[in-house]
Amino acid sequence: MSAKAVVTGIGIFTPHGLGVDDFWSATRTGKNAIGQVTRFDATPYPARLAGEIRSFAAADHLPSRLIPQTDRMTRMALVAADCAFGDADVRPGEFAEYDMGVVTASTSGGFEFGQNELRKLWSQGSHYVSAYQSFAWFYAVNSGQISIRNGMRGPSSVVVSDHAGGLDALAQARRLIRKGSRLILSGGFDASICTWGWVAQLASDRLSTSTDPERAYLPFDEAADGYVPGEGGALLTLESAQSARARGAQRIYGEIAGYGATFDPPPGSGREPGLRRAVEAALTDAGVPAADIDVVFADGAGTPRLDREEAQAITAVFGPAGVPVTVPKASTGRLYSGAAPVDVVTALLTIGEDLIPPTVNVRPSPGYGLDLVTGQARATPVNTALVLARGYGGFNSAMVLKAPD
Repeated sequence: MSAKAVVTGIGIFTPHGLGVDDFWSATRTGKNAIGQVTRFDATPYPARLAGEIRSFAAADHLPSRLIPQTDRMTRMALVAADCAFGDADVRPGEFAEYDMGVVTASTSGGFEFGQNELRKLWSQGSHYVSAYQSFAWFYAVNSGQISIRNGMRGPSSVVVSDHAGGLDALAQARRLIRKGSRLILSGGFDASICTWGWVAQLASDRLSTSTDPERAYLPFDEAADGYVPGEGGALLTLESAQSARARGAQRIYGEIAGYGATFDPPPGSGREPGLRRAVEAALTDAGVPAADIDVVFADGAGTPRLDREEAQAITAVFGPAGVPVTVPKASTGRLYSGAAPVDVVTALLTIGEDLIPPTVNVRPSPGYGLDLVTGQARATPVNTALVLARGYGGFNSAMVLKAPD
């Protein structure tokens, strides 16, 4: 029988703040963190709202030598890694270095760092470009910097599949635990709220152009016209259940019990999108019937076509209004590769408290046939949760989480 991969530590950094307590207190009460972009002047652009992490001073958390080497998203990831280890009561130096690995997801890499160095190249010349540009922009930089800082020399990698990447990374981490790795740190972070990153995101034609923070990101609402970008993410400490108990882990949040991933067919093919098949694969992998899922954390793209496709997949598996559905990321914006790991954290906290957080600001359209949790949190027993994530280009991922034994 394969080893159970369980979550023993959480490091989370979102527009709601740093750490589980700040995140959960805001999420469970439906606090909205979306507001005007402040990291640059967004007035010339059609989209002007974001879920920003405010008042982050990396120097308060990290050695000064790391600051010039790293992009904003990597600094956040390094801080979250420290939190995940601390929450798990893990000191990496006490583990054999080849027993520990890092698997992260990334959508954009270090965009802001790259933008700043390209500006120097264009305005001052190549001699003014930082040598750290060679890796600070790269998709795999978070895995690399975390592993170096913590002496983790076991299996490590990066997954690049947009919003779905966060689940794909956690699934790869689960695979490595099953193959014998003692500890894997996994999740995703993105932070590209800068002019270069903003233009890249606008190219998708999926960003909301609303100027009202309370009515900008509206998944499964008739007024939906796109999503609001955000920054941040989460990293989770994964271990086998046996190893965690053997070392006396203080807490097990839950188990990654099942996973499925598919690709959508080419546009215009007339074939069904792949999300339903991803859900069914995850349920089969977990050995869980649809009737046992207590809540679905939806991807919630916030565009009519994608919301309709997701609602059709959910109702095909669970029936119309057959399971509570929620999109807590409506309060932070979509965090790209960080979005799904944050949803996994939210699902684990939901399981721990038997409380489903609400989807803020949304007036659900009855045409989608969903039992969308809105207004306030819903108290109900939650033992098993399903998290969905979809990425630009046709990626679909689904993950089943279960309460600890």
